[in-house]
Amino acid sequence: MLLIGVIAFQSCNNGKTYAEYKKEEREAIRKFIELNHIKVIEQDEFLAKDTTTDLSQNEYVLFADNGVYMQIIDRGRGEVMSYGRHELLARYWECKITSTGSLDTISTNALGTEFPYPDELVVTRDSTSFSGSFSLGEMSSRYGASVPGGWLLPFKYLKTGRTTSARSKIRLIVPHSEGTSTATSYIYPTLYEITFQLSR
Repeated sequence: MLLIGVIAFQSCNNGKTYAEYKKEEREAIRKFIELNHIKVIEQDEFLAKDTTTDLSQNEYVLFADNGVYMQIIDRGRGEVMSYGRHELLARYWECKITSTGSLDTISTNALGTEFPYPDELVVTRDSTSFSGSFSLGEMSSRYGASVPGGWLLPFKYLKTGRTTSARSKIRLIVPHSEGTSTATSYIYPTLYEITFQLSR
């Protein structure tokens, strides 16, 4: 209901429809990919390469069903997440991708200098999907407890471990529909760099 209200409010103020906002978002992502010389690969190629992305080619895999792009920097040195409940630490930085394809920094966590402590989250895997909630940190303070869908998608492929050397690290381009409550309300895409580590 909040999303509908925000979209209606924005539309009344500048005459743009939701479809127009989505078109602008797609164009912002396209420009960002072009400006940063990102090579986009399809899921079939990603799976054929043992779910890896070639950093030397600046590859990102596109998940066509939700529009998320993912680059795996380091899969980690643990195991792929099993079914059940898992407690993790996340260190990240977060930037809004603007209409020109440039970045506006929204926040940084322990990957930057603004927030020195990692966020804490719980991720649960069942037979068909992942769900998650933040228990402590900047993400929960700014956006609420719910973990964005874009953050959950990588866990199917990562091998996050418990030690510092076993961390996994990714970059994500996340459209509003898979992003935070604010990104969803204001219809903008976000770039993340995130390091995950099992806490228990």
